Amino acid sequence: MTSPDAPALSIVVPAYNEQEVLPEFHRRLASALADLGLAWEVVYVNDGSRDTTLEVMLGLQAADPRVAVVNLSRNFGKEIALTAGLDHARGTDAVVVIDADLQDPPEVIPELVAGWQEGFDVVYARRNTREGETWLKKATAHAFYRFMQRIGGKVQLPPDTGDFRLLSRRALDALLKLREQHRFMKGLFAWIGFPAKAVRYDRAPRAAGTTKWNYWKLWNFSLEGITSFTVAPLKVATYFGLLTAIGAVIYLAQLVVRTVFFGNPVAGYPSLLAVVLFLGGVQMMMLGIIGEYLGRIFNETKQRPLYFTERYLPSRQASSSPTGTQSAVAPGMVANA
Repeated sequence: MTSPDAPALSIVVPAYNEQEVLPEFHRRLASALADLGLAWEVVYVNDGSRDTTLEVMLGLQAADPRVAVVNLSRNFGKEIALTAGLDHARGTDAVVVIDADLQDPPEVIPELVAGWQEGFDVVYARRNTREGETWLKKATAHAFYRFMQRIGGKVQLPPDTGDFRLLSRRALDALLKLREQHRFMKGLFAWIGFPAKAVRYDRAPRAAGTTKWNYWKLWNFSLEGITSFTVAPLKVATYFGLLTAIGAVIYLAQLVVRTVFFGNPVAGYPSLLAVVLFLGGVQMMMLGIIGEYLGRIFNETKQRPLYFTERYLPSRQASSSPTGTQSAVAPGMVANA
């Protein structure tokens, strides 16, 4: 729910161990939005950081009345932290999602707003270049987005597009109705539909600090995205099993024919062992795919809250209280979870 004196635009910024870059990010954000002509707030979400990220956020909140701070009770991961920020965004007209590392330049936000003012509910930023990243990361990211497009079916994931985007209030309200535990936000952004437009930009290198995404985490994130976004792996398992069975029948038929007409010398054990190991590996892989989906069903049936909020400090200029004072959620309480 938004209050009558809430800002028109909310900027949601999830952060984990970003103490070095947050002050510069906020300076550039305020500068980029200075001539926007809209009342705005920025919602910083601290996702259980182990450095002084929370202290930096509180300092920004004390100095700038447009800053809101959401402090989660522990580290829940970026997708959940992003959801928490969207839950607390009070913008009456639109919300923008952006990372704090300055790889997504805040200076692009006015272009997103311009696209929204043209009548689009979703305006997403599509990358032209990815500066400061290795060729391997660029290649795997390119392959991932193209693969997701092919298996997406009716829901198409925009290529070369991260979380950096603008959502209208009605698109945000639709998104917040989706409360599954395993959240692939790029897929959820695409699933809700609504008229959308792409804005091109050049992605910059990280301004400070270190990336939180190594190749192992990226691999697990890609599996999370695939299994959360589509059931295509289960279909692949079905078709692969069917093709294997058809191949076995054909091989059996030719074996019978060869035995009847030409005899059957004893086959070599190495080839037999190779076939057994291959089929065993395929079976284990298929069981793993099924297990991934069963694990997601298990987590959904527990119906746990997505997160707990340790404290929430709203932006003072848009406070719902008559005096404009800050308020906080008591430790252990859930805020819009």
